[in-house]
Amino acid sequence: MNNLEIYEWNENGYKPLVFYNGWQVALLNWEPAYELANAGEIERHVNTDEVFVLWKGHGLLFSSSADGFQVEDMRPGVIYNVPKSVWHGLLATRDAAWIIVEDRDTHLKDTEIRQMSTGEWKQLKANLPVWVNS
Repeated sequence: MNNLEIYEWNENGYKPLVFYNGWQVALLNWEPAYELANAGEIERHVNTDEVFVLWKGHGLLFSSSADGFQVEDMRPGVIYNVPKSVWHGLLATRDAAWIIVEDRDTHLKDTEIRQMSTGEWKQLKANLPVWVNS
């Protein structure tokens, strides 16, 4: 008898693994885009929130909206919800990994991407934790 479904993702990047009705759970492992030298794009989801849970490594979640710019040095095991329409991005150490919960196929149907503005870059760089430059 097999009462459980068990999923792993050990490669770099994003992988949706569990789907149920209108939602999904994905694993996101570090990839080169999460290094400061490669950062620059941010994304938003117009119709849905996105939940991040850092479960290992160091991660930085930053966001930009009409309400301002925020930089959050993520703590493992804490739930971070990015409300719909908020531009956001990540920086991380190479051992970082997240669990993501979101509407099903958000990454395929409800994602807009743009470059950060000069002002956003300045705010991000002014608020970096020490581990980002290590």
